[in-house]
Amino acid sequence: MEFTASQIASFIDGKIIGDENALITGVSPIESGEAGHLSFIAQERFSHYLDTSNCSVLIVSENILTKDSYSQTIISVKDAYLSFQVLMNLYQEMQGRKEGVEDGASIHETAVVGEKAYVGAFTYVSEKAKIGEGSQIYPQVYIGKGVKIGKNCKIDSGARIYDYCIIGDNCVIHSNTVIGGDGFGFQPTPQGFKKIPQLGNVIIEDDVEIGSNCSIDRATIGSTVIGKGTKIDNLIQIAHNVKIGQNNVIASQTGIAGSTIVGDWNQIGGQVGIVGHIKIGSQVKIQAQSGVNSHVNDKETVYGSPAISYNNYLKSYVHFRNLPELVKRINNLENNSKDQTNE
Repeated sequence: MEFTASQIASFIDGKIIGDENALITGVSPIESGEAGHLSFIAQERFSHYLDTSNCSVLIVSENILTKDSYSQTIISVKDAYLSFQVLMNLYQEMQGRKEGVEDGASIHETAVVGEKAYVGAFTYVSEKAKIGEGSQIYPQVYIGKGVKIGKNCKIDSGARIYDYCIIGDNCVIHSNTVIGGDGFGFQPTPQGFKKIPQLGNVIIEDDVEIGSNCSIDRATIGSTVIGKGTKIDNLIQIAHNVKIGQNNVIASQTGIAGSTIVGDWNQIGGQVGIVGHIKIGSQVKIQAQSGVNSHVNDKETVYGSPAISYNNYLKSYVHFRNLPELVKRINNLENNSKDQTNE
């Protein structure tokens, strides 16, 4: 597709500095811009690209601009990052959605596929499953018995959604993620570990996005719940009966053990481990690689393993990174004290 700078500015309510007819045929990262391409600058630390980028048009946060003219065409906006997101969403919508059922898909006669939905080749839709209007189910997806998928969802190739799980509207599930696999429940006996049946399901509320290669386990009884608006990165494990609230962001390789409750608007860093049967409050920040083994109150920031208050961790780190030197000094003090006593 081709757009002029003027057309792009109209989509994001931007002000043009330079040639409003500059033609755009693609986009580039600011570090490797090309003629005829569009990029953006949202932060002061990247402002040097205003003079060095080869891009023909740049979307720039207005507070960064210091001159009346530049070598490129500039589209001045309040927030370049948010404006660029608007453009990307518009471009994605322009690509259109597929509709219909492709050859090779298998849909049970009791399943229901909504209007304008798409089911890709080699996808299997089990009995009494329901796919909402406009949802996109890509090739080689498995949808189990009684699964309900809302409107305008996107389920990428290779995802597996097991029996009776419920997916809300406008959700995205990326490739090779498993929703509703058995929870890790075993009872020790003299004969070994005996499996506890996992009879619940997973409920994913509206506007949730789940990355690739994640596992979200079904509840033993009841439901594992992912709250509205929550965003989950790749390679994440969420165990049975976990309840996650609304608008959380959870980074890669995090694991949350069974029956833990997570509140709303939390930020959980990469490689965080959270034990089972605890409660994480709301507006909490958990720094990367932390191990959380006790309750966390609202608005706390924690760090370390086991995780403690972020500020306390930083203060403690000053000391334990110098621990060998401190031990040496203590030993020297003890030896000097003994020498003085012997005298």
